[in-house]
Parts: sequence; structure tokens; C-alpha cells
Amino acid sequence: MAERFDVGRDGVSLAAERWPGGGQTVVLLHEGVADRRGWAEVAGLLAPELSVVAYDRRGYGQTPVSTQPFSHLDDLLAVLDHAGAGPVWLAGASAGGGLALDAALVAPGRVAGLVVLGTAVSGAPEPELDAGTRRLDLLLDKAYEGPDADEVNRLEAWLWLDGPGQGEGRVGGAARELALAMNAVIIGNGETEFGGAAGVDAWHRLSEITVPVTVACGDLDVPFIVDRCRLLAGRLPNARHVVLPGMAHQPYLESASTVAQLIRSAVSGR
Repeated sequence: MAERFDVGRDGVSLAAERWPGGGQTVVLLHEGVADRRGWAEVAGLLAPELSVVAYDRRGYGQTPVSTQPFSHLDDLLAVLDHAGAGPVWLAGASAGGGLALDAALVAPGRVAGLVVLGTAVSGAPEPELDAGTRRLDLLLDKAYEGPDADEVNRLEAWLWLDGPGQGEGRVGGAARELALAMNAVIIGNGETEFGGAAGVDAWHRLSEITVPVTVACGDLDVPFIVDRCRLLAGRLPNARHVVLPGMAHQPYLESASTVAQLIRSAVSGR
């Protein structure tokens, strides 16, 4: 059973949950079109074997938008302080993966290992978009200009949940409902992935990350992310690369059991 808690940071309460368990602590970091609810099923599968924590970054889920400068990295370290855990495993999707990589560089003594899914990487070069992604990107630009929040949400679900090379609605049911509900909050708050950056250039410091890292990516994800994950795994000193067949950018929504097993295997060293 999850336990709700809050972490106070500069007048903002970060909404968080803990799934109590034994052994290693794993902190789950959500991406830029989701919040901690996206991790709930994975967390339930990991506990009680592992102790699991997830929280909403500022402007996501139940955490309000920040009205002053802040750093997501400082917020993460505050969550770790509150959790009172020793070195933890960080599992992050997309922007959450980028945050995990930054934390491993800035606070290496607090990180036991990483699992990153379709990850962002601070300092990475600007990507070249394939035709399918570029088509959806242009439609999104138009929807944002409207602005048409419902159209933005629809297109982003197509891009990230289904995959840019797939038909809209490839993933349906509860997974799609949750993806749309989480992103509607973010769009309504006007939040972007670019706020709260810590100024870390992880791309050019990958050799400094010596903890074990599992770099996973769905093969239906945006092609430049698929390529970047492969390159990332090759440049990290202690990494393994895992392809998740038949999944796109939000594999934890498509198959929580697959992602839970990925994390479990990484933490156990199997």
C-alpha cells in the first residue's frame, strides 16, 4: 500500500508516495508528459521486494507550478534527504532519465545505479527529425499556436504513446486514458521540460558515470531517441543496452511488468 508524503521546497510542496519494502530503495522519475501516476503499477510490482519512491516535479501532477527559480536536481536531492535512504537506484523515463544522469554526476555518492528509458541527456546535440516525427511536430506547433489544448494532448499521445511511425490509437484502454489525463494537467499548467534545468552537461561527461546503468528504449520510439540510447550505452563505462520490442516512449504504460522486471534485474545485477 502506497504512503503519501510531501517534501517542502522553497514554499512548494512536492507531492510524493512511498511503497514500503525491504532492501534497496528505487526512486522513479517521471517524464515530461506524465507524472508519478504513470509509475504506480510498476511501483506496486516492485514492492515489497524493494522500497520505492515516486514524486511529482513542479508543475506536474499534484505539485504546483513554481513561481521562482528552482532546480529539479535540487528538488530530487531534497526528496532523497526526506527518504533517508543510502545510495539509491534512480529509474527515469525521458526527462526523468536525464535528471537521473545529472544526479549521478553531481551527487555520485548518493546513486547506486541507474535505469533510464528513452532518456533525455543534458548537453546532447540537437537531433535531426525523421519524416514521421517532423510531420507530428509541425501539427503540434500549429496546435500550440491555436492554442488548442485538446489537440496538443491528442497529438502528443500519438507521438509518445503510440510512436511517430505508428497509427494513432495503437495503445488504447486504461493506458491511453492515463496518458491523456496526466498530460492534460501539464498542458493546463503551461509547464515545459526546459524549466528547472541544473546546467549539467552530461553528454560530455558520460565517462564520469561509473555506476551500473541500464539504457532501455522501445523500438517504436522516436528514431533519434532510439539512436541516442544506443550511443549513450556505448559511451557509458558500465552500461548495458536493452531494446523493448513493440513499445514506444512510454513502455511503463504499455507493459508495467516488463519495466518492473527490467528494474528488478538491474538492481539485483542479474
